Amino acid sequence: MECHETSLELPGPVDARLTLAPLARGRFDPTFQRTADGALWRTTRMPDGPATCRIVQATPWHARLTAWGPGAEQALAAAPALLGAQDDLSDFDPPHELVRSAHRRHPGLRMLRTGRVLESLVPAILEQRVIVRTAHDAWRWLLLRHGTAAPGPAPEGMRVAPDAQGWLAVPSWDFHRAGVDPRRARTVRECASVAARLEEAATMPHALARARLRLVPGVGVWTAAETAQRAFGDPDAISVGDYHLAAQVGWALTGQRVDDDRMLELLEPFRPHRQRVVRLLLLSGAARVPRRGPRLSVQDHRRN
Repeated sequence: MECHETSLELPGPVDARLTLAPLARGRFDPTFQRTADGALWRTTRMPDGPATCRIVQATPWHARLTAWGPGAEQALAAAPALLGAQDDLSDFDPPHELVRSAHRRHPGLRMLRTGRVLESLVPAILEQRVIVRTAHDAWRWLLLRHGTAAPGPAPEGMRVAPDAQGWLAVPSWDFHRAGVDPRRARTVRECASVAARLEEAATMPHALARARLRLVPGVGVWTAAETAQRAFGDPDAISVGDYHLAAQVGWALTGQRVDDDRMLELLEPFRPHRQRVVRLLLLSGAARVPRRGPRLSVQDHRRN
């Protein structure tokens, strides 16, 4: 199979591993893998068709990409945005020393932008109201059975997520076998049925793009934010409703657990970079909330 290659000179220091980490839905995600040689592999479905991309970073300012498949050229054209080339840090001057320190230690963290909505939206839907491992297992199960083989010499087991018609064709019993309840399965189908309109959101201003996603029944603030962080490169999309996030942000900034409303108050001075700040706080290590008593049986509950 023909391969396409490009060499990118990045506009600033970029850490591809940190930047692209949100794309991985668990260690065994069929759409995203890191191999022993340090290369990052991801699959995507572009308008021209599926593609596999291999990303190798030699320096913080340089990356080499190779792509295979019908969508290879489009995937390479989207690579600069994927690696944060459109991420504007010019007005990022956080009014908090902890955040400034984390930013100095991780200068290569960028907000990625895939430009592909459905491939970020579906796994976010699967993560609603369940523990993360359950959602990741469901994502992997569904892709192994309903995805397509990754083009080119991808690591064994890599798959390309179904397109909209492919998700609509998944029978209800396969969602059940994957551990996906009827409510989430119905939301996946609702999104797939209007996928063309949802993909248009990638060209819209961030607030309007999130609002369009939320027009679909079953897609709430949390799911729209999780999608916006990946598909749109939205540096301000906060995952309100996450089981852990408010406590983590509160602990990092005040030394106390807080609720969603208080978290939003604490993050308000960082607008329009609130999600960037969240990622920096998590990387800083200061967001590790001390455990209280036994672990809950449902640790990673998300709203919709």
